[in-house]
Amino acid sequence: MEAADAMTVGVAIVTLNAEHEVEPALRVVLASPAVKRCLVVDSSSTDGTVALARRLGAEVHLLPREEFNHGATREKARKLLGTDIVVLLTQDVIPEIDFIARLIEPIQRGDAVVAYSRQLPHLGAGFLEAFPREFNYPAESNLRSIADTARHGVYAFFCSDSAAAYLNSALDGIGGFEPILTNEDYFAVARLLRAGGRIAYAADSRVRHSHRYTLVQEFKRYFDTGYVRAENGWVNELAGQAESRGASFAKEMLRRLWHSTPHLIPYALLQTGVKWVGYRVGYLSLRMPPWWCRWLSSQRYYWHSIHYRCMRR
Repeated sequence: MEAADAMTVGVAIVTLNAEHEVEPALRVVLASPAVKRCLVVDSSSTDGTVALARRLGAEVHLLPREEFNHGATREKARKLLGTDIVVLLTQDVIPEIDFIARLIEPIQRGDAVVAYSRQLPHLGAGFLEAFPREFNYPAESNLRSIADTARHGVYAFFCSDSAAAYLNSALDGIGGFEPILTNEDYFAVARLLRAGGRIAYAADSRVRHSHRYTLVQEFKRYFDTGYVRAENGWVNELAGQAESRGASFAKEMLRRLWHSTPHLIPYALLQTGVKWVGYRVGYLSLRMPPWWCRWLSSQRYYWHSIHYRCMRR
């Protein structure tokens, strides 16, 4: 592997109408001495996103909105950057000043081929918005390989492209990101670990990132997750089904609620049930017609795109 101080670093931020939320990430990235290139890949925003990015000093690549895809767009971005390490961000993260240097350290040391940041909830987030961050992003860093599937199950492959770094040559070795419906990070990591690589969770690289979803949005998001898990059954053979991780999440959430805000338990149970039903319906919809999936998915555009046809071959 190349010497750490000689490895080039590029950052790609995927945007759509992000004028009012992408500036914090852009300013931190552009001020980082570790970053050689900062690229905004914009899906034809209709606000001032592109003008803002260019004014701050970022490169911009414009993408027709109908061509956006979570995997394919990030694959295009990393190839356009061409750096040794590529850092992927979403438009709504608020990073700490030194998050990039801490994020890429495990890759520079040769300990891992992919690393991801700790996500903290946004200030003022409620329990149901904050708990997923606390559960999935603990205070201690860890390093995982394919051998850890026996202990961690599907968590062994957990990653988030909201703030993650990849060794570009390792992605080349597995053919890059696939034009998948969602969870492109999870499946890329599974293939990287299956090929002998390791993933680092860099808890000292911190960003703020959380969401408040309606029940309908939760159903649709978990429909998409269930669909891609069924589409990629080989992951289940490696790490088992995702429901066991979900059960642990629900158990810990309810325990915490019981001791802090028990009045939220009925809604938490309803939300958990909606997620589970969405996941199961998605998992069972692999052979359903596109109109059915388009109706239930959070990404209606995907089901008539070239990316859907590519994945169905």
